[in-house]
Amino acid sequence: MHDDFVANLRLLCSYYPSIAEVCRRLEINRAQFNRYLKGRYRPRHAAMRRLCAFFGVEEHELYLPHDDFCTLVQAGRVPTASSQASGVGWPDDLLYRGREGMARYLGCYFEYYHSMSRPGHLIRTLVCLEERESGIVYQRTERMQTPANPRPCHNRYEGVAVRLADRIFLVDHETLNGHEVTQTILFPSFQSQVTRLTGLKLGVADNSERMPCCVRVLYERLGEQVSLRQALSQCGLLSLDDPTLDAELLAAVRNDVAPGEQHFRARH
Repeated sequence: MHDDFVANLRLLCSYYPSIAEVCRRLEINRAQFNRYLKGRYRPRHAAMRRLCAFFGVEEHELYLPHDDFCTLVQAGRVPTASSQASGVGWPDDLLYRGREGMARYLGCYFEYYHSMSRPGHLIRTLVCLEERESGIVYQRTERMQTPANPRPCHNRYEGVAVRLADRIFLVDHETLNGHEVTQTILFPSFQSQVTRLTGLKLGVADNSERMPCCVRVLYERLGEQVSLRQALSQCGLLSLDDPTLDAELLAAVRNDVAPGEQHFRARH
């Protein structure tokens, strides 16, 4: 249990430029903090409250098994140094107006669209929206696995969501290399319960070509009983005949254009 605390604390610190930077922001003695990182001492009550407030975690989460804690971080349920600044640069009045009516959309979704870099496949990613003081933020997590590299890798995108004039706008950036910004526009749901949302997604292919692409996208709401670890394990590239894909979903993300259409339009 204590080893998990050390591993989890080290993971949180890894999102900052240095341990010295963490200690400076926490206003905590570096030597004392090193004792926490080495597992020699456990923070007392006051110090623990400061740690939890700084990293945006609950005390019990710091003692989760390390693999479970990593899942929380990957899925965006624990804010990191970069995610805490997701709203920087957005006008405060826009973020304030854009959060109205967004409460019913908070939670986790599977996102489906035709892969921009692997034609002939759909990609399923995990998107988690939550409300913070600055507005509605989200993290989108890709889980990629190929025959050449069977060990899955995760790409993380962090962004801001606003609802304006009956459309939901999501803009995010890739956090590892900082080489991509994507925008998604969704139709809101007028049903009593939010189950699926459709719209368009604009981004670039994740390969050397980096071709700008626009695709139809579908968000599928996940039930609260689905764990983040279970959800992430289901993410990745999918063949079009995958039995988990129903006909309605496939039709919603099909990227066809009707005769005579001059624009690539979302499918409601």
